[in-house]
Amino acid sequence: MERVPILKIGDILLVSIQLDMSDQTAVQLQDDLAERIVDTGCHGVIIDITALDIVDSFVGRMLSTIASISKVLDAETVVVGMRPAVAITLVELGLSLNGIRTALNVERGMELIAAAHADELDYQLDNDPDAETATP
Repeated sequence: MERVPILKIGDILLVSIQLDMSDQTAVQLQDDLAERIVDTGCHGVIIDITALDIVDSFVGRMLSTIASISKVLDAETVVVGMRPAVAITLVELGLSLNGIRTALNVERGMELIAAAHADELDYQLDNDPDAETATP
């Protein structure tokens, strides 16, 4: 069975899907990714689907499931590299990819994750009664 590689880049895990996803490969990716999020403490997952010419309902559901698992483990998911034909197919299939942000490329995906993580940290600091506040 082939495995999808998961690379760690700073505080982000990069998943580049370069092969057709079988059911078994998708389940293995979900398990591997969940373990890597926990092991690394990363707050972001980028799934690069640039190499996919076709995304069917199975792959769409798999992406949604991965995003849900990642969110529960405190990691934001961004799908990058979606081709126009893939986007059209997803819409025609009625798959909205709830919980998944999209970006045109990896660089933009990394920016989205960094911004989301910064907003989360600001929110936590603003709502932490024990946080030290600076007085002028």
